[in-house]
Amino acid sequence: MSRRTLTFAMSVLTVGALAACGSSSDPLGSSTTTSAAGASSGSAASTSIVVGSADFSESVLLAEIYAGALKATGVNATTKLNIGSREIYLKALDDGSIDVVPEYTGALAYYYDKNFAETDPTKVYDGLTGLLPDTLQVLKASAAEDNDSINVTAETAKKNNLKSIADLKPVAGELTLGAPPEFKERPQGIPGLTKTYGVTFGSFRPLKGAQLVQALKNGQVQAANIFSTDPAIAANGFVTLTDDQRLFGSQNVVPLLAKSKNSAEVTAALDAVSAKLTTAVLSDLLKQTDIDKADPQTVAAKFLADNGLG
Repeated sequence: MSRRTLTFAMSVLTVGALAACGSSSDPLGSSTTTSAAGASSGSAASTSIVVGSADFSESVLLAEIYAGALKATGVNATTKLNIGSREIYLKALDDGSIDVVPEYTGALAYYYDKNFAETDPTKVYDGLTGLLPDTLQVLKASAAEDNDSINVTAETAKKNNLKSIADLKPVAGELTLGAPPEFKERPQGIPGLTKTYGVTFGSFRPLKGAQLVQALKNGQVQAANIFSTDPAIAANGFVTLTDDQRLFGSQNVVPLLAKSKNSAEVTAALDAVSAKLTTAVLSDLLKQTDIDKADPQTVAAKFLADNGLG
């Protein structure tokens, strides 16, 4: 299950916990800045946009990038970061507490339709547009995806001539796969690898996070299910095997926006960001924030400057 789907899965518990506490504090109360929430009615300078984020580092970084790009076009953009799970920040979009938030095409489509099964990027995006409430819209999707991926070391890739998941078929029986425990049973996990690619690993080790990365590095596992933007992939020179049959679906990064706050300036600024974002670029930016511990706002500003967007 991807982080995007897990975010939704925890949302009901989050809402319940807030209610049980009887706290008068707003879940958006930890915002880094504040802004007037009035609708746009004139030039870019009069437009006020609040950019929200979920409570994980990639979403925070993307929100800072969106806000910086909007500011560069004259939009009065501010941020409310680390709001929480999908249900929480979608409620914030509904009530006007925020106006735009980074999202993921496949996970958002599945949120609105539990039977959603498209995997082609274009079909996922088109399907999503038909599922959104009338008050919301998505702008152009980026090429960047945060998705499940199968990774091997450069040595294993070279030894077995591995470029795609399909290439694993003749050798997988001799290899151990490491992945989060739920990967063993879920349809897009081990059963999906067998059904879609005919790939059956010799053994499975339930691992996640730093333990999984370390196990792949030291050879305790020879293949690992790691999120595609995880900076550990680039930091360790791992090789991500292409998912040509789209077993893991499509999770392209896309701005989700309240229609009432859209304008030509807003669309142009956010579409320009999406045009520059790839999975490799996003992974490198996350290395700077998550591994090098750079400030997300600083990393976002440099990305925008380097791409003529800030």
